[in-house]
Amino acid sequence: MIYLDNAATTFPKPPQVTMAMSRAMSKYGANPGRSGHAMSIQAAEEVYKSRQAVSDLFHAGGAECVVFTLNCTQAINIVLKGHVKPGDHVVTSCLEHNAVSRPLQTMADRMNITFTEVSVVPGDNDATVHAFRQALRPNTTLIICIHASNVWGIRMPVERIAALGREYGVPILVDAAQSAGVLPIDLGDSGIDFLCTAGHKGLYGPMGTGILIAKEGENLQTIIEGGTGTESAFYEQPKTMPEHLESGTPNLAGIAGLHAGINFVQTRTIQKIYMHEMKLIQTAYDSLSKIHGVKLYTKRPDMQHYVPVLSFNLEGKESEWVGQRLNRMGIAVRAGLHCAPAAHKTMGTLEGGAVRIAPSAFTKEVEVHKLIQSIFYMTKNRQM
Repeated sequence: MIYLDNAATTFPKPPQVTMAMSRAMSKYGANPGRSGHAMSIQAAEEVYKSRQAVSDLFHAGGAECVVFTLNCTQAINIVLKGHVKPGDHVVTSCLEHNAVSRPLQTMADRMNITFTEVSVVPGDNDATVHAFRQALRPNTTLIICIHASNVWGIRMPVERIAALGREYGVPILVDAAQSAGVLPIDLGDSGIDFLCTAGHKGLYGPMGTGILIAKEGENLQTIIEGGTGTESAFYEQPKTMPEHLESGTPNLAGIAGLHAGINFVQTRTIQKIYMHEMKLIQTAYDSLSKIHGVKLYTKRPDMQHYVPVLSFNLEGKESEWVGQRLNRMGIAVRAGLHCAPAAHKTMGTLEGGAVRIAPSAFTKEVEVHKLIQSIFYMTKNRQM
């Protein structure tokens, strides 16, 4: 199987990820920080080292700023529902994943909040930032935007949007599910207040792992309370981070695997991973643009405005049909709406979706050429 569905989750994982998870289960699989015996302490040490690895990767300022979650979606919900209050206004983009759009709509229905979806201008960061400025209101309390579109690969100027937020006193939440491990993210310089990301995509950890980084997370209202292993004599949830936002037994094996995935990214380096994947996407774009019947929706992806994700369609064919045909040819892609109807509405593909390809650090150039050959064959054999 040629696997090009890495925007959904990376596969394969580095072997050290599997080894780290197995070691956590077999060598120190006790409940971390809940007991005083040696195995529990060893498990807690692994969780702490993993937090520190996350902090180092993103220059977060300390392990206490790092909260482990089930996924990026949970991390986003923790911030939205812990920060935004009834009557508030939120500014977001027209490219968001349902991890942002659905909580916002639910809060609009239940809490009387309002939100504005800003029109992004691909390739023109000045126009995009201006659109965000125009959307701000006196009651705007949060800016939330995707760092890179999981459908079109469009890269948002989050550092400039964060600067805009600081100018108006509005914090920013960045959804880095599609950019973490692919683009450099420096929370010390960027001005990002909340960073949410998945552990199982560009960080090469297992599914069931997510990250929330919040320098002042203790100011968020909690949406989940429970056992933390600290201040256990009190009914009140601890205010200290990360326990304030992290209740219940953590996913020790997943966290250990995520730690190994981050080490893999650090060793390979984000720059080399990005350059490798972008070269493959540019190769795919150049070849697809020459095949009659292939519809592309963005300009040629460049290093400044895109991440290595590309979506397309074949004229006269449903995206799901194309995905299934490629599957029969041994190529895994994702077709449909990619849980991002706002992004598809923006490009006019809401009705039928699109076919998405996304390479990883392990994708070979010959595999991309095989995809191109398969697409060419499909366009020449319409009766398939």
